[in-house]
Amino acid sequence: VYKRQAPHSAAASMAASAYRIRASLVFDWASYFNQNGPMNPEAQALSQFLRDHESVTVVSGAGVSTASGIPDYRDRDGNWKNAQPVQFSEFVGSEQTRKRYWARSFTGWSKIWQAEPNAAHHALARLESSGSVDTVITQNVDGLHHRAGSRNVIDLHGRLQRVRCMDCDKLSSRRVWQQQLAAANPTWQADVESFAPDGDAHLRDAGTEDFVVPDCDNCGGMVKPDVVFFGENVPRDRVASAYDATDRAEALLVVGSSLMVFSGFRFARHAAECGKPIAIVNRGRTRADDIATLKIDADCGTVLEQAACD
Repeated sequence: VYKRQAPHSAAASMAASAYRIRASLVFDWASYFNQNGPMNPEAQALSQFLRDHESVTVVSGAGVSTASGIPDYRDRDGNWKNAQPVQFSEFVGSEQTRKRYWARSFTGWSKIWQAEPNAAHHALARLESSGSVDTVITQNVDGLHHRAGSRNVIDLHGRLQRVRCMDCDKLSSRRVWQQQLAAANPTWQADVESFAPDGDAHLRDAGTEDFVVPDCDNCGGMVKPDVVFFGENVPRDRVASAYDATDRAEALLVVGSSLMVFSGFRFARHAAECGKPIAIVNRGRTRADDIATLKIDADCGTVLEQAACD
């Protein structure tokens, strides 16, 4: 299902009107089908949107990585599927919370490092290579856009492949940190009930109060994954770079995100305020549906893969 949305501002209205005029031009789909085979209507709509705009900046979310085996946070209505993730204040304020977090993350890490880029990641990398995509602003922390070949990626919420000391700011690889956790907990065993987003795991009957979390080997400080927790601010320079990327492009493309978290939604709101067309490819509703020029309710991997081959 896809539809073009009514704009919510005068500037957006002018941009959307121009888009509709261009979209109304006849495209020779018969010739296209003869050469490339059929394309579904959702991919046709996105392909037209990409042709109509010289460059787009992409905001990607958890829905892009579900086909890689990494669970997402929300259902079709934008509601939490599970309990909300740990808050930043809880992590820094409670030793027991840190023990529970690292026990679950230590166990669930394999879900991240074993994941491979899927069709959506590869399609966005091809679109960047062809000049259609200026920048990918990703809310994901799995690093899969990089592994797929995208070069201009802003990791808005950081990367799980690193850990950082909150006191001396030392960065270390997650591989080394996993080894340190294993050495500190040689008899640790846990039964995984289910995997959760971002390398977390729900554990069955596992007491975490005895799980040992090493201190920073440089200063003895508190170690945290190099990601932005819920309730934590995104670094200002990262936000500024994402705004610059939004300003540079002619349009914004949102893929696999409900934009329920403000850190991602702000770029859609900014694009609309600047009169830039917005296309959204996501299963279910998003926070930006009312400001979108084009909304496609479909699997982002299928739609992007076909659109990128046009």
